Amino acid sequence: MKDFKSILMGGFECADHINIHGERVNLLKETAHDIRVLEDYMELKKLGIYTVREGLCWSNVEYAPGCYNFGEVLSRIQAADKLGIQQIWDIIHFGYPDDLYPSHPQFCRRFVNLCLEFCKFFKANSDQELHLVPINEIGFLSWLSGEVASTAPFLKNNGWEMKYKLCEAAILGIKCVRKILPSAFIYLVEPLVWVHHESSEDFQSANQENSYQYQAMDIILGRICPELGGNSSLVDGLGFNYYWNCQWEINSGPLPWPDLSNKRKRLSALLLNSYARYDKPLFISETGHIGIGRTTWFEEIIEECLEAVYLGVDLRGICLYPVIDRPDWDDLSCFHNSGIFDLDKNKNRLPYQSYYKSIKEKYNLVKEVIIETNRTS
Repeated sequence: MKDFKSILMGGFECADHINIHGERVNLLKETAHDIRVLEDYMELKKLGIYTVREGLCWSNVEYAPGCYNFGEVLSRIQAADKLGIQQIWDIIHFGYPDDLYPSHPQFCRRFVNLCLEFCKFFKANSDQELHLVPINEIGFLSWLSGEVASTAPFLKNNGWEMKYKLCEAAILGIKCVRKILPSAFIYLVEPLVWVHHESSEDFQSANQENSYQYQAMDIILGRICPELGGNSSLVDGLGFNYYWNCQWEINSGPLPWPDLSNKRKRLSALLLNSYARYDKPLFISETGHIGIGRTTWFEEIIEECLEAVYLGVDLRGICLYPVIDRPDWDDLSCFHNSGIFDLDKNKNRLPYQSYYKSIKEKYNLVKEVIIETNRTS
């Protein structure tokens, strides 16, 4: 796996799914990133951030079955080329066209065709290498759509079916990309969680829940469900999304943070577990907090990532998510105050000063440790 252009990375919220109320969301538009991309990239460059995560928004790109318009995507590609920004593209970041859902008979065919058309478009319009995530957080999306009925197809007790079909689509899509652009870099991105148990009676249940987070990667890497054609060679690196609510008590809620009781498992240990399991380069593909917790969370993440590097984890980057504050999917009037930049009523970008300052102060330390470790290992 090739090193990213910058160790610290920025992620732009690009969810375009149908929310719990049956309403289509498009957070690229809600945050105005679709029309202010040059401004956003220039702000990141001031922080030394040259690598970003972006998403196609399938529901917007495929405006009718088999009909594609990559015009808005092109504006982001051109902005990146102009400013020297490296993009990692999510083909699916939770959303699909109105007439599709993972268990639909045409889902895999349509997804592969989307991959085909995007690769052809990218090849014709950019001289950069393609970096791509086929489907963001298959495990979470399977739960959201198949267990708690919060997005299409709004099912319960069908999480495994959703996961199986999404993995099938991802495998076929990756193979399509490899044929058109053999030099493309492909990543899998999943949540990184830890479920704790209070008693011996809960131990087995907690272990089982902890294993679920690896199922999608195991399928695509060919460790289970071999009939789908997964293989380790399909993937160059692994991304893990980690937030304050990624650790919880079995049969209860998320563990509090900050962790005054020292009950939470250290992020460095979680990364070491995942690296030992797969022996592939890793990156933190999303992390962030809300409100006044943003700065402290970031500094804790940096400390834990450096510890993971010292422990031998091949960690290549840390993606701060989101760059621009985002509204809640299910209530667009409610903003999370979670970005490097907050938004005013005119969607102007306002740096959250302590977070912004900490990023600038910590960046060189992170870069020196990770680059030097990778160089000598």
